Amino acid sequence: MPRSVPSALARVTEQWATLAVEAHFTDRDAWMPYHERVRDSLARLVGARPLEVVAMNTLTTNLHLMLASFYRPKGERRAILIEARAFPSDRHAVASQIELAGGDPKRDLIELAPLPGEYTLQPAQIDATIAALGERLALVLWPGVQYATGQRFDLARIAAAAHAVGAAAGFDLAHAVGNVPVDLHDAKADFAVWCSYKYLNAGPGAIAGCFVHERHAEAELPRMAGWWGHDAGTRFQMGPEFRPTPGADGWQLSNPSIFALAPLRASLDLFDRVGIDALRQRSLEFTGYLASVIDAEFADSLQILTPADPLQRGCQLSLRVRAGRDAGKSLHAAMHARGVIGDWREPDVIRVAPAPLYNDGDDIARLLQALREGLS
Repeated sequence: MPRSVPSALARVTEQWATLAVEAHFTDRDAWMPYHERVRDSLARLVGARPLEVVAMNTLTTNLHLMLASFYRPKGERRAILIEARAFPSDRHAVASQIELAGGDPKRDLIELAPLPGEYTLQPAQIDATIAALGERLALVLWPGVQYATGQRFDLARIAAAAHAVGAAAGFDLAHAVGNVPVDLHDAKADFAVWCSYKYLNAGPGAIAGCFVHERHAEAELPRMAGWWGHDAGTRFQMGPEFRPTPGADGWQLSNPSIFALAPLRASLDLFDRVGIDALRQRSLEFTGYLASVIDAEFADSLQILTPADPLQRGCQLSLRVRAGRDAGKSLHAAMHARGVIGDWREPDVIRVAPAPLYNDGDDIARLLQALREGLS
């Protein structure tokens, strides 16, 4: 938790107690434009223009909103391409949107798996699959960083491949935002979504984020509409017709939770002070050192599933215990018993991530010692 979060929440509580509804309009931290206070910081983190980003809802809600607008099946162009073993919520959202559009996920949901004997996807394999699907393909939904393996992807390359065959390109940045530099505008992504409770440290169930490229800022796209997405200048005229605010703001549904925005604002202040480029440099040093020690000392016991190329990973390393799932579960429990908190992902992956904003060399040393003791 960022140290300024308690005071940020106390500030909002004070506004509520002393100003009540008037806190929407008065005070230097008025609630009406409160979501705008994180806009520039989010834009910097994801390589976007301020018009293109908004903090709202939760990740899967935002994904459904984006799919409703950008998945437009027509004729033979009905397929959505995702990675095999995508995060379950993404797959659920995609399958349900296909069904809502009258399609069949068994036919229209394409899942790309690594080549036999491999754990990660080759860039050329992704390109070839998109090209082969061609006019069948309506949308590519891809992660910035794959949650299970930690593989980082070239968003511009994937977006270009999708657009070349006439498909839309959207990205889930849940494990990428705040972890690696992202350049959504120049990558020409149509949309992107992310949560804020992983590397952005905004708290459990924190408010999420959404990107819509500026070329769609005033496009007449179908959408799931709500009053907070209505043109801000006429929103309180309470008219029956929906006129969307230009940009990502036009996909908002309801006025945002101030209690959810305050911790995100506190966390983004830290990213603004340090900068993602400096964090990335430290991340490369930490993860590179950790990988080198694991390869040198534990190669007989542990397999690193995350790509060895630093450009194809963030600060996450996904580890697999060669002795099998039960041994992996035992190692994970042994790490926890020693105060080292990793993450178990079925069927047999331990994720560790020396996050550069708040981990240091001592934490890495403790992790390595926990691995030594756990494996012995």
